[in-house]
Amino acid sequence: MLPETPSTPAAHDPLEPDPSRLLARLIAIDSVNPDLVPGGNGETVIADFCSQWLATRGFEVHSLEKRPGRPSIVAIARGTGGGRSLMLNGHLDTVGLADYDGDPLDPQIRDGRMYGRGTFDMKGGIAAMMVAAACATAHGPLRGDVILACVADEEHGSSGTEEVLESFTADAAIVTEPSHLEVTLAHKGFAWFDVEIEGRAAHGSRPELGIDAITKAGHFLVALEELGQSLTQGPVHPLLGTGTVHASVIHGGEETSTYPAHCRITLERRTIPGESADSVERELTDVLDRLAERVSDFRYRLTRGLHREPFEADPEALIVRTLTRHAEQVLGHPPVVRAEPFWTDCALLDRAGIPCLLFGVDGAGAHAATEYVDLASLDRLTDILTGTIADFCS
Repeated sequence: MLPETPSTPAAHDPLEPDPSRLLARLIAIDSVNPDLVPGGNGETVIADFCSQWLATRGFEVHSLEKRPGRPSIVAIARGTGGGRSLMLNGHLDTVGLADYDGDPLDPQIRDGRMYGRGTFDMKGGIAAMMVAAACATAHGPLRGDVILACVADEEHGSSGTEEVLESFTADAAIVTEPSHLEVTLAHKGFAWFDVEIEGRAAHGSRPELGIDAITKAGHFLVALEELGQSLTQGPVHPLLGTGTVHASVIHGGEETSTYPAHCRITLERRTIPGESADSVERELTDVLDRLAERVSDFRYRLTRGLHREPFEADPEALIVRTLTRHAEQVLGHPPVVRAEPFWTDCALLDRAGIPCLLFGVDGAGAHAATEYVDLASLDRLTDILTGTIADFCS
């Protein structure tokens, strides 16, 4: 039998909550990001549930909702003073449910795994950090504050963590995104750009009057592929490798018998430490200017979109050494140190001056048709976080 639904009171000892039981309750709550899926349920219901769960266990709960219907919560177990504060950060939102195999909101346990949307990315991390914080403070406050940031919108624009950082800080942070119980000390950033290639509309029978924006855009696509190949020969980060670039979306033309006046290409450039949106803009401008010099009637407009910085932690930071030590105790061996190709809220915390790292569950299926968490890893993560909190904040 699965754990009770979110509306049913817990029947177990509140001082020893069960992370798998809590995870099942979180999975049953629809929290699809409406910026990804129009009409998505958003974070209101799940934020209310987490607020109640944490308030019952003595946490001081703050709700932040600069964007209506997109709340984040910050729950604090105040310390007695003189200790270090630690923030655990995880996102409440998920990607869509439509293409999931089976019922995405019905958590099912098979062969030591729990299946359902968000089990891996990243309600498993949310459950572990909530239970760990509750266990670490159950018998009295630590010297430092324990802060839980359960945030909105990480799957789209990370407005939740940005809002949290306007009002809260800590001496260190752990983002509990899934990492297969491996210590993640770096990840790539990204920069989105629109390239608008300008042509001239004319009837399809009058080539002397028209300029085909789509064929002009073809020159840029070839140059973009060449840029991607050159990046593989460029600066190499020891954990992340090189930067990458790809064309994501293309729009152009209106009807068959008209020369297209515009063609827009949206591209993504994944960045490594040392690269930035500014450096990428210069790189793209150089490519486009060279095309304008050698391709007749080539005109363009380059527009910067959303961009996020890459992240790299200091491996000697106290929070890294503390968590690594507790991970080794629980796992029975030194944890693997790794990096991620995708972006996370670690970069925002690091930019705010909060030393941090990423550490989370094992499993698979982020954004996929089948998603699961390994339940043994969920228990291990909870134990590692509990020891880390008690040690760091003591």
